[in-house]
Formats: sequence, structure tokens, C-alpha cells
Amino acid sequence: MSGRVETAGRRGLVAQFPAPLGARFARNKLAMAGVSVVGLFLLFCFIGPLLYSTDQTHTDLTQVNLPPSGSHWLGTDAVGHDQLGRLMYGGQVSLLVGLTAGVLATVIGTLWGAVAGYAGGWVDAVMMRVVDAGIAIPALFILLVVSAITSPGTPGLILILGLVSWLVPSRLVRAETLTLKNRDYVLTLRATGGTHGRAIRRHILPNSVSTIVVAATFQIADAILLVAYVSYLGLGVQPPKTDWGGMLSAGLTAAYSGRWWLIVPPGLAIILVVCAFNAIGDGLRDAFDVKGRG
Repeated sequence: MSGRVETAGRRGLVAQFPAPLGARFARNKLAMAGVSVVGLFLLFCFIGPLLYSTDQTHTDLTQVNLPPSGSHWLGTDAVGHDQLGRLMYGGQVSLLVGLTAGVLATVIGTLWGAVAGYAGGWVDAVMMRVVDAGIAIPALFILLVVSAITSPGTPGLILILGLVSWLVPSRLVRAETLTLKNRDYVLTLRATGGTHGRAIRRHILPNSVSTIVVAATFQIADAILLVAYVSYLGLGVQPPKTDWGGMLSAGLTAAYSGRWWLIVPPGLAIILVVCAFNAIGDGLRDAFDVKGRG
């Protein structure tokens, strides 16, 4: 009998003091697999070129469309570029743009949503109508129009993606802010003369960190996909630069001729990285969500 009581007491203690965030996240095997995949691709794209050096600027018409071999592990493309080296080179652009644009979109959305939710009233109404209007227009359509007009480089693509992708994070942070602004610690700060900015910095944003971090991972995955869409349609970074979407576009016609190495590797890279970031986002969401766990 005493053993059962002791066991029940331990279970109650575990329920009262849940495992640390890192431990809960580490128990999610799919999320850990996502972290491994992202880590491997970062090493592949940024460290790989140091070990496998190729010329991705000049063309070599004597080495056109060669199949995979000992000298070119993934063959060559239509202008003689080594496909494995190009996969690394294109991955740098895709990952850099996706990571930076995802973080930028999350920062903008976080600030917008926190201010709207905290201010309330007509300020909230006006700010959220702007968000609703933006969501009504597909981000891909805006991105395509702007890209067709400006032909952006990597910095421009990051800025455009960030400016068209912040809407969803803003709604999530606003919803979180609406529940936090009436908590006792926020009301106490305001009663003692604390400013609105201090309340947002000290209490609203720190207590919204779970929502912000999870939103950021999904925004990165969405940004990588948007980059691939735009580049696939020929409106992304311009040659000699490329990314995985541009490689897909360049290799599409060659796929009908049996040159699979021009389309399968970049396609798999996009799928794996996007799925990995989504798995990380799911794992973080589960790790932060302690409530309701048995």
C-alpha cells in the first residue's frame, strides 16, 4: 500500500514539475530528426564547398550534361557546372534567404501583433484590418509581381519575403497578447506607473516566446518554399547565382531526356529541409505545451 502511495506521489511530483523544455523536445524523435536534417544540410551547403571545390561561375561546354561519375558525383548541367557543387551553392542561397526572411517576418509580425493586442480598441481594429487585407491577397502573388518589377538579388528577396510573410505571426502574437495583458503582473506594472512599452518588453513578449519561436520555424519553412516557387518561375536570384528552385526550373526539360540528376537532388533537398523545419516546429509546440500532459 505504501509503495502505491509513493508511486502516486512521484507521479504527482512529475506532473507538478514537468521536465525541462530541452528534455521534452529531445523526447520527440521526429523533431530531433528534423534538427539532424537541418544540421546536415547546413554543413553540406556551407562547409561542403570547402571540401568539394567547383567553379560555379564559368561555363564549360565540353562537360555538358554528363551523368554522375567519379569526377562529377552528381553529373553536370546544361552549361557544364558540376551539379553537386551547384546543389551546395544553391542551398546557401535557399537556406540563407529562408532563415533570414523567416526571422524577419516573425520579428515584424511579433511587434505588430503585440502592439495591436495590447493597445486594443480602435488601434487594434485598424491594425488588424490591415492584416486581414494582406491575408486576403496571396503572398505568392505579391512576391511574383514585385519580383517581376524589381528583379531582386538576395538581399531584396529577403526583404520582400519578410514584408509579405509577417501577417500570420502577427495574428498569433496578438491572440497571445490579449490573454496576457490582463494578468496580474501586467496590471501591477501599469498601476505602479510602468509604461506601455515596458509592459510589452518585460512581460508580453517574454511570455509569448513559445508562440514566437514556433511561428518562426514555420515561417522559415514557408520562406524556403516561396523562394523555390519564385525561382522556379524564373523570377528569383539571377545567374550565375542560383537556388534549389532555380535548379529545378533549369532541369525540368532535361528530366524528359532521362537526366534525372538535374531535378531529383534539388527537389529532394527542398522536401527534406521544409519537412525538417515543420517537424522542428511541431516538436517545439509540443514541448512548450505542458498543459494537458499526463
